[in-house]
Amino acid sequence: MNATEKVAIGRTDVRVSRLGFGGVPLGGLYNDVSEPEAGATVRHALELGINYFDTAPIYGFGKSESRLGRELALCHRDSIVVATKVGYTLVPDDGARDEKVFHRFANVPPVRPIFDYSYDGIMRTFEGSLKRLNLSRVDILNIHDPDEHWEEAIGIVYPVLHKLRSEGVVRAIGVGMNQAEMLARFAQEADFDCLLVAGRYTLIDHTGLHELLPVCERKDISVIIGGPFNSGILATGARPGATYNYVDASPAMLEKVAAIEAVCGRYHVPLKAAALQFPVAHPAVAAIIPGARSAAEVEENARMMNAPIPSDFWKELRHLNLLPPEAPVPGSI
Repeated sequence: MNATEKVAIGRTDVRVSRLGFGGVPLGGLYNDVSEPEAGATVRHALELGINYFDTAPIYGFGKSESRLGRELALCHRDSIVVATKVGYTLVPDDGARDEKVFHRFANVPPVRPIFDYSYDGIMRTFEGSLKRLNLSRVDILNIHDPDEHWEEAIGIVYPVLHKLRSEGVVRAIGVGMNQAEMLARFAQEADFDCLLVAGRYTLIDHTGLHELLPVCERKDISVIIGGPFNSGILATGARPGATYNYVDASPAMLEKVAAIEAVCGRYHVPLKAAALQFPVAHPAVAAIIPGARSAAEVEENARMMNAPIPSDFWKELRHLNLLPPEAPVPGSI
């Protein structure tokens, strides 16, 4: 599989590399990344031919966007695709905390994120992102985590994004979530170019297969796969302390991943390679955006994306009921 092949986002002229760059680790998820390491990581992604960079204000409370902005400002603008998100507004840190908002970032600036789906909040968030990214426009703008905010997202935020797209300040619009069900509803009821689903169409979680991906394929909405390692277990394997969806993996999940690892061993296929390549085989999927916190991790992601995997490997996973028989696999499209 060609990691740097460029594919279109929906019906737009935005073209992204199959392997994108997830900006969560640059925000210091769990542990911080030094400024020099962050810069080297982004530069190496560019050197490898990755042109698609995904970030958001909540990733390190602005830190991921700022770090990307410093490096991408040195690039030819039309050679890169930058995606960010609206929905979380950064406000001065007053000691308060919304427990529903993800806070697991190290060494954050003196701000805190709040949900804000008002018109003014969306515009403030977008303008803040442009400033941190050193850009006058972004290529993809997503509504971020509207799980409990359907009415505001579809009634307020979507029209704002639609307007920004019509003005050319944004080239493509979408939604980014950790669930597939509401994303399928967005696909059915609005005119989005892409949808970012994190962790719900992976080697071990096929939730998005039967509703989300078919409607996106019918409507020519590109699907972006975030969280391809399901927060860790598909990178580390089934070992003590392995995480699935940001918590310790259950015994059943450990058993499932161990069974996949056994097949990997028989065919000499790295688990990471299978995890990165499987989702991209679906015709609705345009790209995958694993995170990276070092140049070495970017290098490994590209190597795993390009690693050869024999067709018999996928056949055995199906035979063992570790993959749904109807799920496309690499080489089948």
